[in-house]
Amino acid sequence: MDLALLRTFVTVHRAGSFTRAAALLGLSQPAVTSQIRTLERQLGRPLFLRQARGVTPTSIGDELAHKAAPHLDALVEITETGLDDESAARTLHLAGPPEFTAARALPALTELAGDEGHSLSLRASFGTAEEVLEGLAAGHHDMAISTVRPRGTLLTATPLCDEEHVLVAAPDRAELISARQQQRKGAAALEHLPVIEVHESLPLVCRYWASVFDARPTASGTVIVPDLRAVLACAVAGAGLAVLPRYLCAADLARGDLVELHEPTVPPLRTYVLVVRSGTLAMPHIARAHDWLLSAAAEWC
Repeated sequence: MDLALLRTFVTVHRAGSFTRAAALLGLSQPAVTSQIRTLERQLGRPLFLRQARGVTPTSIGDELAHKAAPHLDALVEITETGLDDESAARTLHLAGPPEFTAARALPALTELAGDEGHSLSLRASFGTAEEVLEGLAAGHHDMAISTVRPRGTLLTATPLCDEEHVLVAAPDRAELISARQQQRKGAAALEHLPVIEVHESLPLVCRYWASVFDARPTASGTVIVPDLRAVLACAVAGAGLAVLPRYLCAADLARGDLVELHEPTVPPLRTYVLVVRSGTLAMPHIARAHDWLLSAAAEWC
């Protein structure tokens, strides 16, 4: 049996779409369709059910993928390992949220890239969880960092670290809130205060309120800016309260530029996952970066 047909089959099985598999393989969609039909004729069984949106594997297709995929991945590993020993620097294309990627992932990977024992170049791009996962699935990136765990078999996710969220404000704002707290408790003491957020829907504030106060915030955003580093700067300047990752504002809290407004027994957490296309960890430069980030993340928690 032609290994190229099996490779195309496994890619379609993981992608759930002839179109997406064609993009990953660098083939035209008709070529992918033709290869799958050829394989189905050789086996005498249908491997996929064609649907309006993509394809669904038959039970025979699932069985074949389960048996064939590990061996194809092993062959890729053998080939890539041999090439990697002799090739020039490999380039890792990473995508993730701007703040976490800039403050956590890139410094760690830059250390790996600067190690004389490894040949690695970096290219990074930023985006929302949906954007980076779509880009990874389409083959635009080698690895993605996301707060959303992908579905299906095309992408493989590994827990990276948890991010603790804290409710903060500048000291002057905190004094006003403390005076209000003498009369009102919990979320009620924070009503009608200016809110700084990354989106009009107040995603971080709403998540904090639901987790800590079992309530929804009543205030709307006063300052909306789509970057947590800008949210941090506005909070330090006294524009209002904000919910921020502790790693991002730890130095400002230590200096007294910000004050933590509430210290819940169980702080809200957000989990990051490290995502690759299934099978690509057979490529040494992706595997090294993946292992390096997981090791570095142990020190972030």
